[in-house]
Amino acid sequence: MLFSSTIFVFLFLPMVLIFYYGIFRNKRKLQNIFLLLASLFFYAWGEPAFVLIMLLSIISNYYFGLKVDEHREDKKKSKSIIVLMLIFNLSIMFIFKYLMFTLSNIKYLTGLNFNIPNIALPIGISFFTFQAISYVIDVYRQNGKVQKNPLYVGLYISFFPQLIAGPIVRYETISEQIENRQENFEDFSKGVCRFIIGLGKKMLLANTLAIVADYAFSLKASELSVCMAWLGAIAYTFQIFFDFSGYSDMAIGLGQMFGFKFLENFNYPYISKSISEFWRRWHISLGTWFRDYVYFPLGGSRVDSKKRLVFNLFVVWSLTGLWHGANWTFIVWGLLYFVLITFEKLTGFDKKLGWFGHIYTMLFVTLGWVLFRSDNIMYGIEYIKSMFAMNGNVFMDSLAKLYFLENRYFYIGAILFSLPLKNIISKKLNLDNKVFDLLYIIIILILFVLSICYIVKGSYNPFIYFNF
Repeated sequence: MLFSSTIFVFLFLPMVLIFYYGIFRNKRKLQNIFLLLASLFFYAWGEPAFVLIMLLSIISNYYFGLKVDEHREDKKKSKSIIVLMLIFNLSIMFIFKYLMFTLSNIKYLTGLNFNIPNIALPIGISFFTFQAISYVIDVYRQNGKVQKNPLYVGLYISFFPQLIAGPIVRYETISEQIENRQENFEDFSKGVCRFIIGLGKKMLLANTLAIVADYAFSLKASELSVCMAWLGAIAYTFQIFFDFSGYSDMAIGLGQMFGFKFLENFNYPYISKSISEFWRRWHISLGTWFRDYVYFPLGGSRVDSKKRLVFNLFVVWSLTGLWHGANWTFIVWGLLYFVLITFEKLTGFDKKLGWFGHIYTMLFVTLGWVLFRSDNIMYGIEYIKSMFAMNGNVFMDSLAKLYFLENRYFYIGAILFSLPLKNIISKKLNLDNKVFDLLYIIIILILFVLSICYIVKGSYNPFIYFNF
């Protein structure tokens, strides 16, 4: 079930709110149980069988959490439980997400002839698996109390706002909120506005620019003109940002409606002046997850040798690429960031760039997204060659002109909304708070009406991060 669908906006969400604030008002246990059941129903809407995977994850990690808390004083036993928990969770993710990829590579390398099973990918498995791991590790580290009630573990892992495309909510950030959150009208109204902003990003910008990106990447790379290649690459650069940050906005807004406060997942990443800064601003929940659960335990940057630092960065960025999908394009994309960030850390190169840092960053980010979007590495390389007129391709063709003219205002809107407009407008115009609030309300209403129009007419509506 998509957030940007009529069934969600006009039926599922209103019904959940009515039950939560009406029938179960001021009854926290019943509210939590109801949210759990609603979340499982939400997940089961597309593929009911995969709810069994979700329930297995909930029950198993509830048990791991109890055991690691029970044996807290016995370091050897508690660490053994953590190892078993990691093997269990990562094995499930491996079977559904990486087994076919692994077997395909074995078949190719060995020349053996065997059938590869066709395994469907449960939506959002990477997100809810990482949250399950976070629960047990945070209990082990005493960063959150163990849940004696399995239904509450279920609510944390399966809560529908962030279930299928994040942000990755770490247990330590909301462990107290499960039972002791406070709902109020101000937070609820802020949540509604945040949801509408995310919906607008998704429906008006991401979906529109997705048409340009999909067309460009559907052609043979050698058939692309230079301008069409750049139009497609830039369109995808904006599509993935507004698709994912829009979904995160909607998730954070929905959480606020029910009294949950999720941490931010994006902080205007396209204004970054270095690759390191970009990754402090992009998909923050994933970056901090790998930092706290992988990079720091390996020693982080506080190590005795540069070789160890490089190794730690290699592990983190290899895993970051692999987390995004079972394809060599994702692994190479992750390794690209490993090379760039390692270079910045070892040389301090990024601190010497000044204003050119933004151009350097966005160039490599855009090229990285080309690899990320491509079906295979060779296509990605050929596409990049077409961007720089290295395929003997023409500079401009009629299709590039057509796509640019039809979508120029969406490109301009994408550039503007990639910037911290509120801060810029406040400083430049020195607006009174009341005037700014009035403008904000008007913009929210316009966004909502336009987004609903796009939803009702059934416009192109993909969600990129459902695949992860």
